[in-house]
Amino acid sequence: MTDSHGRPSFGAVFSLASQFPDQLSRMTSPRARKLLLILAADIVAFMMVGCAGYQLGGSKPSHLAEVTKLYVPTFENKTLEPRLGVLVTNAVIKQLQVDGTYEITTAKDADAVLDGRIEGINRSQFRADRTNVLRTSQLLLTLNTSYTINKSGSGIPLHEGSASANSYVILDANFQLSETQALEDAAQRLAGRLVTDISEGW
Repeated sequence: MTDSHGRPSFGAVFSLASQFPDQLSRMTSPRARKLLLILAADIVAFMMVGCAGYQLGGSKPSHLAEVTKLYVPTFENKTLEPRLGVLVTNAVIKQLQVDGTYEITTAKDADAVLDGRIEGINRSQFRADRTNVLRTSQLLLTLNTSYTINKSGSGIPLHEGSASANSYVILDANFQLSETQALEDAAQRLAGRLVTDISEGW
């Protein structure tokens, strides 16, 4: 068994290692026992190196070093798109949980608050109809946000940033469904960029 990087999984390694005591007890040759012990030592070394490569989150910006617990209220929605604030907020929270740099908690227990604002949605022509260049067949949709991380209690700003992401809308009979899916896609892309900014500083 291997992990997502093609390396042997820890479960497989532990399973193999657990067999050594029984195998060692059945061996009478000193040379065979020595070889098995060397192999066991190599596996332990592999496990230590493998563990060193696994970590949650990134290397936080220095000005956010003391922030470990984050509260994320619903993003302020400055657009006319209904429920967009909830959509973006859920995408950001999910991405933060996957990243692991910050623990998502309540306002009472948080070290800081991530206040986000959806500034707007831009729509522009991406592809024209093949039979009529004046008619749009696909739109480029851009979702724009800004955000501030404020220290809990004092409200002192610790970090400010902005994030945007694109998606595409096909103009067909199911335009409304297509735009909804495009907004979901843009929200997920935007969340990834926002979390990268506050977790790794780039």
